[in-house]
Amino acid sequence: VYPARSRQYNEQGRVVVLVWVNAEGGADKVTLERSSGYARLDEAALAAVRQWRFIPARQGEVSLAGWLHVPVLFRLEGP
Repeated sequence: VYPARSRQYNEQGRVVVLVWVNAEGGADKVTLERSSGYARLDEAALAAVRQWRFIPARQGEVSLAGWLHVPVLFRLEGP
């Protein structure tokens, strides 16, 4: 969700979130790897990614846990 205050102040940017995806596809650890420069956007990206489900890596028939870099783009378009 785009934070309302960020919309109001025309804040835009790209956040990169580092996620530890467990073997079941859950986001066990979620940290900020690169900031957008706006705390509201950074927090919105972290909150969103914490709720996501992922398809874990596989080696043969075995699901594996691992780190994933997730870019989240906040961009306002139009009036």
